[in-house]
Formats: sequence, structure tokens, C-alpha cells
Amino acid sequence: MTEAAPHVGAPPAERLARVLDRFAGLAVAVSGGVDSLTLASFAHRHGVTLTVIHAVSPAVPAEATLRVRRLAAAQGWALTVTGTGEFDDPRYRDNPVDRCYFCKTNLYDRIAGLTAQPIASGANLDDLGDYRPGLIAAAERRVVHPFIEAGMTKSDVRTLARALGLDAVAELPAQPCLASRVETGIAIDAGDLAFVEMAERRLADLTGGGTLRCRITHQGVVVELDGEAMGQAGAVEALMAGLCAEAGRAYAGNRPYRRGAMFVGAKLVSTKVVGA
Repeated sequence: MTEAAPHVGAPPAERLARVLDRFAGLAVAVSGGVDSLTLASFAHRHGVTLTVIHAVSPAVPAEATLRVRRLAAAQGWALTVTGTGEFDDPRYRDNPVDRCYFCKTNLYDRIAGLTAQPIASGANLDDLGDYRPGLIAAAERRVVHPFIEAGMTKSDVRTLARALGLDAVAELPAQPCLASRVETGIAIDAGDLAFVEMAERRLADLTGGGTLRCRITHQGVVVELDGEAMGQAGAVEALMAGLCAEAGRAYAGNRPYRRGAMFVGAKLVSTKVVGA
């Protein structure tokens, strides 16, 4: 059954508090991005008995793990860092269009083996308009989505993060896992993900911000830039040509950023989420 939105006219933080009041405890899956960090921070301050689970793998940037550890220490979270085992799953490594389903299947099954608390994700309303096969895995495992139940968008989450004093977290760009940079049908390889992580770190240092992606495609390495970073396309090309030459990779140039560009093949238009 779908929960009715709690007190629709109330401010987002009040709606979220009333959603969380249903739970004596929660296991929050924290990736290191703005959504899950904000959810864990708010739930902790609201008095929910919290277990924070952060999964490490070649698909998770090292800086995300460092961010989780630092915030957990600062706020006094009960933090568990674990592997998920998705790289042992050939269905994930084969990188089909629904790869995220197998990633989240491994993640939520691992969390369920660590705690009896209900599992919560940081998904927000904006995620329902995107292709998110991981939400199907979540629905099958009765994962709850407090932001969705509270009717909160990404903008609402960023506003809440600022209200919690998490200004640096609030400004984090959208940063899906590194495997999202690999085009459908190209096997997920830890070496490719390490190259992507290194290249994007160097690109961010060069451009100073904006949305950028280093993509592993069937044509070679492609860099996607938003409008702000496009102004430095020449410098980006020079950097990437050098990095690709050093790594023995083909560089296929730059193009404008396009969300979900690595998905090839049929995709679902929307995803039904239990509790949304």
C-alpha cells in the first residue's frame, strides 16, 4: 500500500519528521551524496535509533567514503562500512541496461544481513522521473524512502541540508556511482572505474566545477561537460588526450553533458515504488 503524504501543506522538514516518527530505528544506506547524508543527519538529530551503512567497492569514489567517515565521526553515528559483493555477481559485471537492479539487490541483501532494522534510502521525488531499476530491487525488499513519502524534491533536500548546517554537503553535485559512466554492454571493470575516478578528479581541478562525466563508450573515452565547463573544452581535450595516451586508451573527444547517456536499449518510463 502507498502511504498518504503526511500533512501535505506542512514544511518539508515537518513532513519528514512525521514520516520518521513511524520508525523506532532505521538502517540508512549512505552513499556519500547529498541525499543519503542529509537523511542520516536529520534522522539522527530527530532521535531515530540509527545504523548507518556505507558500502565500498570500485564503483564508489574514495572521496565519498572519506566524506561519510568524517561526518559519522562529527555527528556520532553508528557507522558500518561494508562491501556489497556486486563485483562477484556476473549479472552486474555484464552491465545490462538494468545493472543498477543487481547492484541494489546485492547492497540491500548485505544490509539485511547486518541489521534487523528497516532499510531506508535517500531517494527523492526527482528520482521517480528517471530510469532507476534499483528502485525495483528496493521495492522487492520493502526499503523505505522517507524523502519520497514526505514529498521532497532534490531542491528540498539541499535546502534541508543547509538548515542542518551541512553547507558543503548541500552543494555537492549529483554524483551517481562510477559504474554509471560505462556504456551498456561494456563489462564493468575495476580498472576502468579507477581511470574514470582519476580523470574526473583531474577534470574537476581543471574546470573548477560544473557537471562533468568521463564516459567509457564503445568508441572510446568521451568527456561530457555542462555549459559552464564547455568554456574550457580546449584545455579539457589537452588534459584527456594526455591521460588517455598514458593509459593506452582511445580518446573520442568531448560533447555536452546528457543525463543517462550510457544507457543503451529499452528503458522503463517510470518505476513503481512501494511507499512512494
